[in-house]
Amino acid sequence: MTLSPPLAQYPFAPVSVTVAGNHRISCVEEGQGMPVVMLHGNPSWSYLYRRLILGLRGNYRCLAPDHLGCGLSDKPQHYPYRLTDHIANLEQVLAQRGIGRCVLVVHDWGGAIGMGWAVRNLDRVAGLVVMNTAAFRSTRIPLRIAVCRWPLLGAFLVRSLNLFARGAIYMAVAKRMAPEVAAGFLAPYDSWANRVALHRFVQDIPLQPGHPSWPTLVQIEAGLEHLSGKPMLICWGGMDFCFNDVFYQEWRRRFPKAQCHYYPAAGHYLLEDAFPEIMRRVGDFLLSLESSA
Repeated sequence: MTLSPPLAQYPFAPVSVTVAGNHRISCVEEGQGMPVVMLHGNPSWSYLYRRLILGLRGNYRCLAPDHLGCGLSDKPQHYPYRLTDHIANLEQVLAQRGIGRCVLVVHDWGGAIGMGWAVRNLDRVAGLVVMNTAAFRSTRIPLRIAVCRWPLLGAFLVRSLNLFARGAIYMAVAKRMAPEVAAGFLAPYDSWANRVALHRFVQDIPLQPGHPSWPTLVQIEAGLEHLSGKPMLICWGGMDFCFNDVFYQEWRRRFPKAQCHYYPAAGHYLLEDAFPEIMRRVGDFLLSLESSA
């Protein structure tokens, strides 16, 4: 998928990686140096990390893939879009781009996907940056997201009306998005077909043991303890209606040695609400990893 005209603050020419099923994944790859892999969630895409990439590419090799079905990647209509599939795709992307040891930056669904890869590749994890996400079981789900899982109504809301992506540009931030930025977040999701993964991600939230992705999440959660010795930076938006303070405290409980920074006036898209401060924190964190290497 290509977008025209160019999007605000997104001056990139992504590369493509072909994964199982002959599907194409789009990846922003910029800069040289220690690899920093940035994983987005739903309903965002690599656009979420545009300013972080621009700020880091002078000193680091930044890689930000669009998960299959998202952003500029292919959007197959009859693909399973399960957590295990996204983890497998990430493994193929990193292998094909020659990424060995790296720092992971994760947000929203990027947390479960990234940690799913990390717990299987411990020696390749140089550090972790965690932002408003989860990689462990929870039964908490806001009603506004739960209704998007309901049969028939969910597909109508997410795919016909585009309410999930459109709602995020208002509900995921504390500060109003500039119109051109909102347009950037929405650009890849301009039709029923192009919103397929937005709906599948919502359906794939594993809340009960009978869910197909529950065993995968259980394995990831069990493996988190093996990451406890890895350097971790946690940046958290305190006005997140979905990943609220309960999730923040759970990360802190599991990783008591992590550097933690809480932004009470930032929402779910904290990179929109508190970017200058988070840019500084991430920059300092990466420098500390290099100095200790």
